Amino acid sequence: MPVGYSVTVAFVVLGTLFALAPVRRPRPLADVSYHLGLVVNELPFTAFLWLLIWTSVAFAQSDIAAPGGWATLGLAVVTASGLAVVAWRGLRDRASVERAMAEGLGAGWRTAIDADLAARPRRRAPLARVVLWPFVRRRRDVERVPNVRYGDAGRRNLLDVYRHRSRPTGAPVLIHMHGGGYSRGRKNSQSLPLLYRLASHGWVCVSANYRLRPDVQHPEHLIDLKKVIAWVREHAHEYGADPATLFVAGSSAGGHMAALAALTQGDPGLQPGFEDADTSVTAAICLNTYYGAYYGQGPESSPLSHIAADAPPFFLAHGDKDTLTPVSAARQFADRLRLASADPVGYAELRGGHHAFDLFHSLRFEAVIDGIEDFAAWVRLQRGTTARPQKGSHRADGEPRAARTPEAGRTESGS
Repeated sequence: MPVGYSVTVAFVVLGTLFALAPVRRPRPLADVSYHLGLVVNELPFTAFLWLLIWTSVAFAQSDIAAPGGWATLGLAVVTASGLAVVAWRGLRDRASVERAMAEGLGAGWRTAIDADLAARPRRRAPLARVVLWPFVRRRRDVERVPNVRYGDAGRRNLLDVYRHRSRPTGAPVLIHMHGGGYSRGRKNSQSLPLLYRLASHGWVCVSANYRLRPDVQHPEHLIDLKKVIAWVREHAHEYGADPATLFVAGSSAGGHMAALAALTQGDPGLQPGFEDADTSVTAAICLNTYYGAYYGQGPESSPLSHIAADAPPFFLAHGDKDTLTPVSAARQFADRLRLASADPVGYAELRGGHHAFDLFHSLRFEAVIDGIEDFAAWVRLQRGTTARPQKGSHRADGEPRAARTPEAGRTESGS
């Protein structure tokens, strides 16, 4: 029995099974299912290449000649078929996003988008990036200004700014909040393909830490996000942005927070000490988001309790095989928001998508990012904020003029 080959195939087999049919209970098995299934579900080509490499090694070392080797090879072939199904589901999610756009914005939405703002024409998925470097999120044309302070809670009140290396001015802004059940997580970890893509196309993107449980409870996390919004209103122009166009986004718990911020704009009770600050947002983007009530608190801690006719535009994306935040809650939120809001709601239900699909460059997330770009272009056009970013307007040394701290004295560029 070729032990090394068999163990490798076994891991890919389990990951493929959990990708196709994730387990929800018991909890220990569900945790294994989540982590293995997520990686294979978003990176089936990587899993296939891993299988192919180890199978080639097994042939080169004559391990396949043994009876156990042939059995393992047969299992690898069957698993490759399962990986093809996983890849096909990810590829089909481009159509899911297109349907969400048509349902939310109307059948002629694409013709309404200004050509300079619309995402570039895409005849096919970016297979080279997805297959060859799915873990590489950084881009050469984007720089990150890390650890800018926006509050007084130490490391939990730091943010990163992403911008194009050409330092454009008048750029729209996207704020992203990480997930982690309000108990863990950090900036510079989730939705990085989205942040780098938008920054490479002229946006200024912000990713922020916030205070976590058990040190604080709701609404302290939300107050931190509102502080970030207020900071952007005051300082984003120093990084080349025009905060008149400000999108708020989040993953999982961060999406919960983003939805609440979009639905409670300007609420002085959620802005202690900065009640007069402008915390309005242009639109909200929620990825694999939790929409229920906060731990042990009442319905007022849920975005569902704050839906109103004046809700801003929303773009939602959720996997139908999400075992951590059930898709039924996303459907409910989207349906109720559509009934109440005068603004559009785009809801993309991703067939076969798991929780945290936004971690990697995958077929699925690349399609979602395309949809977010087009959704943002449509919203900006409708609201008359379609001016293109212009280059220039920084000091000769290239540094922002204010809001710098010792932690923020360097930039990082992608490779």
